Parts: sequence; structure tokens; C-alpha cells
Amino acid sequence: MTPTSDAPRDVRHLRVGPERDGQRIDNALATLLKGVPRSLLYRLLRTGQVRVNGKRAKPDTRLVAGDELRIPPLRQAAAGAAAAPAAELLERLRGAVLHRDKHFLVLDKPPGIASHGGSGVSHGAIELLRAAFPDEPLELVHRLDRDTSGVLVLARSRKALLGAQEAIRGGRVTKQYLCLMTGTLKRARFDVNVPLRKFDLAGGERIVRAADDGKPALTFFREVERYADASLVEATLATGRTHQIRVHAAHAGHALAGDEKYGAREVNKLWRARGLRRLFLHAARFEFDLDGRGYSFTAPLPDDLRSVVADQPPLPR
Repeated sequence: MTPTSDAPRDVRHLRVGPERDGQRIDNALATLLKGVPRSLLYRLLRTGQVRVNGKRAKPDTRLVAGDELRIPPLRQAAAGAAAAPAAELLERLRGAVLHRDKHFLVLDKPPGIASHGGSGVSHGAIELLRAAFPDEPLELVHRLDRDTSGVLVLARSRKALLGAQEAIRGGRVTKQYLCLMTGTLKRARFDVNVPLRKFDLAGGERIVRAADDGKPALTFFREVERYADASLVEATLATGRTHQIRVHAAHAGHALAGDEKYGAREVNKLWRARGLRRLFLHAARFEFDLDGRGYSFTAPLPDDLRSVVADQPPLPR
């Protein structure tokens, strides 16, 4: 991006270059304004202080080469900047890298780490990896919920980012998860094709519900192992809505074990007594083709989840 005029002090006017064509504005700002907390960036976007061609921009606004971007004064950024992440945490993230080539860096994301900072989270996986690999031009290809572990793909070039995200939008990506669905499944294979809609509750909490006026959502479920009162299930996404697997599982009457938002309290209490300390949802595989090359990234079920099901004797299906 290049300056377009002599703006008032601390106000920046930038012309969007071809390298950011199609990029979400929140991701562009995070790269342009390194060190500025995501929470501040989203606050600036929500209050209309960031503008594209003179119009208010939303976090998911996509930039176009030639757009004029206005960034307001950021004097408060220094005061609100988060402390540097602990060296031990950075080393943990470096050790969780599954794959690294000239196009992608793939992380086996630990649970409890958000994909990116913001909404009270100082450092997400993207900020931590940028700190761990300071010379890397890393961008998130997709996102995982904070409590979900597993494959998280980051691009190391603009071309790789756009190519992978275009594959996602075109439905040419295979995303498979392993989850523990509570109760007894009636069928070993079934799908849930139910629209989903986001709702913002009091206090800023977001919840997703099945709704006729929601966005189309389709999940394929396949039982891998059956236990007395739950099943280990492979869930494959045909769409990528927020909380999709969790809401579709609950809609089918088999909420995920450990799901405090969509599951039953007594059932979760039972699984806590069996050693489950978090949501049982793991991103196991992410697969796509790009420029004639196939990419398939996998992450095994982590020890904390594996130990929970290891104590459950499997039943014949």
C-alpha cells in the first residue's frame, strides 16, 4: 500500500495495492499495524473510524486493488498494546508445527488458544506464530474455535492465501473433524442439512441456532467407534459456518461431550468425571488442491482426548 496524500497528523490514507486485492480488511490491518491489539482494530471498525473509499468498513470487508483506505489516529495503541507472549508459549507453538514449505505453515493448534486475538484475547495463534517466526509473512487461511484443537493452516505468501481461500469458497476443501457425540446413534452414517443463524446475546456472547432463515449448512457424520453412551464420530463439513458441527450435533440430539454452550450440564458433568476437561472436538484433516498440487494435512487425536475414549470399552456396531 502507498500513501495518497498529506493527511492530518496521525491519520493515514493508503492506496490498496494488488498484493492485498481480495484480502479481508481486518487481516490487512493486523499486518499493516503490527503491535496494535486486535481488540482495538475491531473497535475502530465497529465505530466506523476505518473507511474504504469514504465508506464505513466492516471486519469482513474485502479490499480491492485501487481502494483508498483511511486509518484513524492510533495514539491509544501503545497504551493498549498487549505484553509480549511468554517464551515458553512461543516454544510450544514452534513445537506444534506440522508442516512448513514455501507456501504454507501448518499448526497442530493446542486447545485454549484462539485463532487470533481480540474480544479479550491478547494473543491468538496468528499473533503467537508471528512472534515465534518474526520474518514470516503469515496469514490465516481459515479459523478454528478456541476450544478446538487440530489442523490450522496459515499461508506464507499472498498467492497461497488467495488460492487456498478461493478453494474454501468454492467448496473444494475437505475439512474433517473427530468428535465425541453423546447418546446412542441410530445410524452409523447420517447427515444434518439445517440452516444456521448467529445471534448476539446480552453481554456480547454469540450463539448459533438452527433457523429457517439462516445460512445453508451441511455436515456429514460417520461413526468410527461406539461406546455405551457415546460415539467417536468423524464429521466432514460441506459448509463452514460458525459452531456448525456443535450445533448440528445438538440438533440431531447428540451434543458433543464437553460442550458447555450447546450440551447438557449433567451429561458434561459425567464426562468431566471421566477425565474430559474440554470440548471433545479436533480438526483432524484439511485437504485441497492448489496449482496442480494436492495438500493433505493431518493431526492425530491429542493425548488428552485419546485417554478419555481409551477408558471406554468399544461396542460392536
